[in-house]
Amino acid sequence: MRVGVDTSPLVQSRAGTSRHVRGLLGALAGRPDLELRQLSFGGSGRASSLVRDAFWYPFATGVAARGLDVLHCPTFRGPLRSPTPVVLTVHDLAIVRRPDAFPTWHRTYGRVGLRATVRAADAVVALSEFTKAEVEDLLGVPAARIRVVPNGVDPVFTPDGQATEGDYVLAVATLEPRKNLGLAVEGARLAGVELRVVGARGWGDVEVDGWAGFVPDDGLARLYRGARCVLYPSLYEGFGLPVLEAMACGAPVVTSRGGATEETAGGAAVLVDPLDAASVAAGIEEASRRHDELVELGLARAREFTWARSADLVEALWRELA
Repeated sequence: MRVGVDTSPLVQSRAGTSRHVRGLLGALAGRPDLELRQLSFGGSGRASSLVRDAFWYPFATGVAARGLDVLHCPTFRGPLRSPTPVVLTVHDLAIVRRPDAFPTWHRTYGRVGLRATVRAADAVVALSEFTKAEVEDLLGVPAARIRVVPNGVDPVFTPDGQATEGDYVLAVATLEPRKNLGLAVEGARLAGVELRVVGARGWGDVEVDGWAGFVPDDGLARLYRGARCVLYPSLYEGFGLPVLEAMACGAPVVTSRGGATEETAGGAAVLVDPLDAASVAAGIEEASRRHDELVELGLARAREFTWARSADLVEALWRELA
């Protein structure tokens, strides 16, 4: 079976989408009777991004995949028409639920292109049951065409290894409005703890005290291990990968109640109201009190999510369509 995989996200982002692509490709590489052909267009600049959205995804990906058995698009961007069966991944529908949290071009593309490309796909991958329900409710895609394939945890995220020194709470997120970092800062202040924030600069003029910029994975793992707890009070997610990464490193997690982050946490995290700084502060204090219990629960939960398992589910879906 020959499968074309759109790897454009690898030049667009270092956040969760690119981690998803790298994880799947690594777990699928070298499998018998499976040939992967990586398809991509352009670089990391704004001009390339605009051309990809306006031309590469809706029109050229289908052409590039001619002669292959399946085309896999690991974001909601994909062809409007394709002679090759298309699998398209929806990480979340924040662009529909919270369009005000995105730049103008993203809002426009989401309003015009997202529904058409998702509906044109032969199968849709959702990263969680929460996102599957969103795709059904907001885009009208029948449940039978949606397959839930969760993320995995990269091997670098383990409890064994060096830990960053200090008494701090860690937040891991791109600087963008829906990550709710302003409330994270306020919650940490109320709890009387230092907050360290790591992640790429995003959009929306988000600035937070304690921001240390982007950190490579080995440094991120050290920060997870050394944290009193990891705080992830996002307003909307389709999965919440930092929740699992933190658990895999042996860090207690405080995250938003409701939605995908609660599903991902699976009862192994402290859940808080992401609109209430006092709730976040209380969550930090609870995580400190329950430290050992949460570490044990989190490690067990994280072991359930591997890229090999995700790759098995994706490959099975490809073979159904080929």
